[in-house]
Amino acid sequence: MLQLADCTFERLNGLLNETFDCGDIDLNEFLRDDAFPHQKELLAVTCLIRYGSDIAAYFSVLNDKISSEEFPSKSKLRVLPFSKRRYKSYPAVKLGRLAVASHFQGQDLGTQLLDYIKMWFIDRNKTGCRFITVDAYEQAVSFYERNGFIPLSEQPEDNHTKLMYFDLKPVAEQLEAL
Repeated sequence: MLQLADCTFERLNGLLNETFDCGDIDLNEFLRDDAFPHQKELLAVTCLIRYGSDIAAYFSVLNDKISSEEFPSKSKLRVLPFSKRRYKSYPAVKLGRLAVASHFQGQDLGTQLLDYIKMWFIDRNKTGCRFITVDAYEQAVSFYERNGFIPLSEQPEDNHTKLMYFDLKPVAEQLEAL
């Protein structure tokens, strides 16, 4: 089984001249055609995960927020200190894209990457980031749920994605307790 520790990480530094296939045309095209232009325009950052010379996976992150109106019920806001619930929005980072190459799928690499990203934003939380959000494709919703993400609404955002979030604070508190 492929371990993330056996991989190297690099920031995308130009248009991709290599092939990458995760089995999803949209995710493949984003990496090939859109990731670097997004990065040049300071809209997102894309990281490649390599195993040897192969691109095993990639992810893109960008700034986001969760509006207090987006929470399905005010009770979900109880995770925030009472004095802070008056804010209209809360800082988040959006996982814009996450994809694992087809020949590396089924080896838990996606879950390892999510764990890495969670720790990356807890450890290097330079601007304040409480949540990770993702517009999960319908076929990926159960993957994100297994990894602790919660739907922000019961209704899909559109015909094929569902807005979900992960609260980083409980993980940060567990780490502090160690």
